[in-house]
Amino acid sequence: MQMAFLRGAAPQLLSVMRIIAATSFFTHGMMKLFGWPAPFEYPLNALLLAAGFLEVIGGVLLVIGLFSRQVAFLLSGQMAFAYFIGHGSQGFFPALNGGETAMLFCFLFLYIAAAGPGPWSLDEVASKAPPVQQAGPFN
Repeated sequence: MQMAFLRGAAPQLLSVMRIIAATSFFTHGMMKLFGWPAPFEYPLNALLLAAGFLEVIGGVLLVIGLFSRQVAFLLSGQMAFAYFIGHGSQGFFPALNGGETAMLFCFLFLYIAAAGPGPWSLDEVASKAPPVQQAGPFN
């Protein structure tokens, strides 16, 4: 079944997916750095602190769709690292080792890096802006 009725909405749904995933990702960083919306349950070390900063700053940039491909690629790598460092050593299956979220974020962000942010993003707005002309002696 092709579900043709959704085909026209695919670009907008890409933007919605990016915004929802980035908002959720942002809250993971907020928990690490500020204990909001819930306290982070593990003691912070340097890696978790760095992860928290990437999650907050990267989450905000992805929500607004700025530098989306580059940020999504970086965050995809962060989540691959998080999966293998924090979860992979606890067993093979993500549903059993607690790594489902890291794995899903990894591939969501990798897809965004490949597909772009969708039409509802600052990247898209900037790509359609007319070039700025500089005033100068030879214009």
